[in-house]
Amino acid sequence: MTRLLIVDDNEQITDVLTLYAEKEGFETVAVSCGEDALSAFRANTFDLILLDLMIPGIDGLDVCRQIRKVSDIPIIMVTARSEDYERIMGLEIGADDYIVKPFSPGEVMARVKAVLRRISKSEASGAPLVIFTLNLMIDLDAYLVKINGQTVPLTKRECEILWLLCGNPDKVFTRTELLNRLWGYDYYGDTRTVDSHVKRLRSKISRFEHPLWDIKTIWGVGYKFEKNIKDKKD
Repeated sequence: MTRLLIVDDNEQITDVLTLYAEKEGFETVAVSCGEDALSAFRANTFDLILLDLMIPGIDGLDVCRQIRKVSDIPIIMVTARSEDYERIMGLEIGADDYIVKPFSPGEVMARVKAVLRRISKSEASGAPLVIFTLNLMIDLDAYLVKINGQTVPLTKRECEILWLLCGNPDKVFTRTELLNRLWGYDYYGDTRTVDSHVKRLRSKISRFEHPLWDIKTIWGVGYKFEKNIKDKKD
């Protein structure tokens, strides 16, 4: 049975989400603060975490950071505020999706099922998970990227973007295609999510020498992995 950890200090919200989750056949554990969330995570096995950003004690961002040090469990961040920088921060530290309050419980369950389907498809795809090209190595199974033998500290989603682009050199992926391939067809975000992730990915790989390849912007279309870059113009 699929098990969810629901983290929110609003008892009414946890009660409603628990009710809807159980109707979907999910088993749930609900906690109200960051410390309890980490304790529950360490003591149990879950398939996905619904994590409110503004919780007492250790906040949702720090809870996500600590979990990401040891696990790739899907995390959907929930926030009462709609500022882009908060959503971007949550995605940057490893959240798989975000939901802005107020929301409908049905929407939340749709998001949960979408993320779980995407994870399931990824695990069952059987595609090669390790790529070696030029001075770049990507191990998607371990979410490990190295340039010239040096580890590049990327998030899970940044690794997936680089792996997909690198595995299809010179193929241009539109922003919508990247959303569909990596976030899932029923993802509720928009193409700015792709741009934000690619921007951070580029910033991180720019710290390492890679003169023979780069991620190139095709203006008005999307992105591609290009070898033998001579004039790097983005």
